[in-house]
Amino acid sequence: MGLKQENLDFDRVIDRRNTDCLMYDVGVRRGKPADILPLWVADMGFQTSQAILDALHERVSHGIFGYTEPGERYFEAVADWMDSHHGWQVKQDWLIKTPGVVFALAMAVKAYTEPGESVLIQSPVYYPFSEVIRDNGRKLVENELVKGENGRYHIDFVDFEKRITENQVKLFLLCSPHNPVGRVWEKEELLKMAEICKEHDVIIVSDEIHSDFVFWKKKHYVLECLSPEIASRTVTCTAPSKTFNLAGMQVSNIFISNEVLRRKFKHQVDAAGYSQLNTLGLLACEVAYREGETWYRGLIQYLESNILFVKEYLEKYLPKAGMAIPEGTYLVWIDFRKLGLDVNELDRIILHEAKLWLDSGRIFGKAGEGFQRINVACPRSILEEALEKLVKNLNSY
Repeated sequence: MGLKQENLDFDRVIDRRNTDCLMYDVGVRRGKPADILPLWVADMGFQTSQAILDALHERVSHGIFGYTEPGERYFEAVADWMDSHHGWQVKQDWLIKTPGVVFALAMAVKAYTEPGESVLIQSPVYYPFSEVIRDNGRKLVENELVKGENGRYHIDFVDFEKRITENQVKLFLLCSPHNPVGRVWEKEELLKMAEICKEHDVIIVSDEIHSDFVFWKKKHYVLECLSPEIASRTVTCTAPSKTFNLAGMQVSNIFISNEVLRRKFKHQVDAAGYSQLNTLGLLACEVAYREGETWYRGLIQYLESNILFVKEYLEKYLPKAGMAIPEGTYLVWIDFRKLGLDVNELDRIILHEAKLWLDSGRIFGKAGEGFQRINVACPRSILEEALEKLVKNLNSY
């Protein structure tokens, strides 16, 4: 893994408007005010690693972008990152590349369940989880996470098992670290969920796309690493897209050590008509994992600082807004229920008076009502502007 010279100026504001950017350029089309400040979708406002940019410029100058199937160098880069950052030794035949983790979740739902069968999630959770279940004609089952007095969420294991047994759940979609509540699951929590799933023959798909964003010296445990038995019933979803701000490059790495599960998953990918991935995305992934360490380390420090800034700002200027410092992800989950506002009114004030586009908690399930998710992976000046708008408009109520 290379350590290259990088420009680590994360305070630099880069204008993303008029680039067909989802964050900035679709607001009016989706009924949002034209002058809205968006901090909703989970990509970052930072230019990616210079090492990646240099490699992409060189490849673009070659001028041919034909079908691309990377070999040993690509796998070695991915494997080295997983080993050095997560202590996980992966094998090449476990790997299936997909154009995204959500795509992989949909393929897993189709591979391991039949129409009408039950799939479990832990709400409030990243909303495509429920979408890929419902859109594929499966039954959505929710184990609602419990918010403690300190704002930290935990798992109701009694309810977790009850939901599985009462609904004959076949598949569990785990979000680890959890988006949006920011939990990095402890080893004991993961083991307990896995044991219950084993007892009731439930396959686990572990979405670990945020695994590189773990703060305050917490540790992310790759579920599959905890035991061979767990690995035999687990599909692990990874990608460089969040870590290196490469979401538009459409590259994810899915690891399935169980040959039977891998064959079923691959069959669904083939049935969808998908084969070789984005040429530039594959290159960006390899270079990111080989040479992006310096940029990544600087990013983590900046994100930790931004998270603390939000916490201190809200405590000072809007103390009724509850925020537990996230252990992982760059997404902050804020509880506005103590303001006493109706959910619709809260959304209206934030959108049309504060002119902020955040992710309303309601889209993460009923358990998210009264909350808002804000993306803090942006220059500090943009974050401060957003918080000023938020506080000014909510304090007036």
